[in-house]
Amino acid sequence: MTPKITALPPRFLRTKEAGEYLGLSPRTLEKHRTFGTGPAFRKLGGRVVYAIDDLEAWADSGAVISTSDPRGSVLPAKRHDPQPPAHPGRYAR
Repeated sequence: MTPKITALPPRFLRTKEAGEYLGLSPRTLEKHRTFGTGPAFRKLGGRVVYAIDDLEAWADSGAVISTSDPRGSVLPAKRHDPQPPAHPGRYAR
């Protein structure tokens, strides 16, 4: 017996549904895409979709145990400057 397609849970979510899933606005997810700070996404044709596993992994990467713990690795949706070279010098490449 073949399962009905409508009976299968969704594997991918569009931006609006992904935002609802994470509790973020779709615009925030768009900003994260622009700055490269958000969850992994796929472009299928002209549509942006998010795998539920990728949304959960991204959210889990920001988990901390207390406020004294170092911040998780989830960055805010804004431009981040690249890290300066470790040893800037006259002949740095």
